[in-house]
Amino acid sequence: MNKTGSVYFLGIGGIGMSALARFFALQGVSVSGYDRTPTSLTDQLECEGIKIHFTEDLSLIPVDPDLVIFTPAIPNNHRELLYFREHGIRLKKRAEVLGMISRQFKTIAVAGTHGKTSTSTMIAHILHTAGIKNLAFLGGISKNYGTNFLSDLHDEDFAGLPAPLLTSSPDRPFSMSSLSSSADTFCVVEADEYDRSFLQLSPFIAVITSADADHLDIYGSHDDLLKTFTEFTAGISAGGSLVLKAGTAVVPALNSYYKVYDYSIRSTASFFARNIRLFNGKLHFDFVSPGGISADLVLGVQGRFNLENAIAALAVGYLLGIDQLILRQALLSYEGVQRRFDVRVQQPDVVYIDDYAHHPEELKACISAVIELYPGKRITGVFQPHLYSRTRDLADEFARSLELLDELLLLEIYPARELPIEGVTSQILFDLINLPDKRLVQKNNLVAALQKRKPEVLLTLGAGDIDQFVKPITDMLTKGEK
Repeated sequence: MNKTGSVYFLGIGGIGMSALARFFALQGVSVSGYDRTPTSLTDQLECEGIKIHFTEDLSLIPVDPDLVIFTPAIPNNHRELLYFREHGIRLKKRAEVLGMISRQFKTIAVAGTHGKTSTSTMIAHILHTAGIKNLAFLGGISKNYGTNFLSDLHDEDFAGLPAPLLTSSPDRPFSMSSLSSSADTFCVVEADEYDRSFLQLSPFIAVITSADADHLDIYGSHDDLLKTFTEFTAGISAGGSLVLKAGTAVVPALNSYYKVYDYSIRSTASFFARNIRLFNGKLHFDFVSPGGISADLVLGVQGRFNLENAIAALAVGYLLGIDQLILRQALLSYEGVQRRFDVRVQQPDVVYIDDYAHHPEELKACISAVIELYPGKRITGVFQPHLYSRTRDLADEFARSLELLDELLLLEIYPARELPIEGVTSQILFDLINLPDKRLVQKNNLVAALQKRKPEVLLTLGAGDIDQFVKPITDMLTKGEK
């Protein structure tokens, strides 16, 4: 490829931003970026030839980039962001660019306050297994493919993105028009409700996995969140479909031009599971669709919440006309997503599972799945709350979910994009949790505290920097193994 142009990312280490960076790099565009701290993901990007720096240093940014993409997590007083604004460099939010890209293809957008990463990754794996051309922007690292960006596209599928079309000059607006549109190519994306980002999408198939109260710092109330999900459904293209979890309190927009299906693992629906049984640690079930019954499917990953995600993914496969034998094969060979019920250690004396759960419903689903898989075992959980506002708004719900554990080690709140809120600390959550065996722990004491406890089943839970402890904990638990 002989393509030109440069794209700079502010917050390149984010899971959504890094997928976009990989998309542009695939086309030969010069990609570079800033992030606050190095991680294993930024290490991988650098190995792929993407230049990254970790200080707000104007001398390290590219000269006159054609486009700067930023994430809402970047503060408004960030030196580099201010520089680009002052110098008229074209700036786009991640969601805007993703919307521009996805409109060139038939988009499958997975929305939901939880479940969207696993569901979208399953759908991408089904398409890949079926040999259907697709690209996928995922919110986690697929364990099947080792990346958060998948692409079956080749040089001929891209007309380019030469510098003139990426230019930031006022008389030549940013455009994705040079990207070849293909009726037989699908784009799988996560439809993120935060900051109303998913309203940038115009999906051919939309999936809604859940719509629980969350991001109340943005929406103000659960009703406002639900109304925005309704607005998202209004963007479904004519002739498309909505696949909605049964019982979800989202009212689809006027739907005379697209079809609505529901799915469930607890009741009959357009698509549902029945005859669910656990055998040798694997969930077996029958998949019921409008076309009939596929008996004795086996899910490659554990957890009933993953089975619910699988029904949604299978529903999309059915709507695309994929053969049931391929659906069966894809489901069994699906290995999951890093940090989504990610089994790190499985030995006779100890099991360690890492999970991204950061909402009360996610915690409840994860812990309940562990109780089912390991009956009679003592379950120790390490939880790092994510965001001051979420902890404040959902404190009672968090407490009820965490009470399902036998033992809790609670870390301080991970602030992410937020400034501290007066009076909101992990202590307020700690005081609400009715659990005899609980304690507040500092991060620098975590591994030592776990070593003293010798847990039977250990869970690390949260969406902050708790992931930095996964390897040290794994090493501690497997010390002495050959």
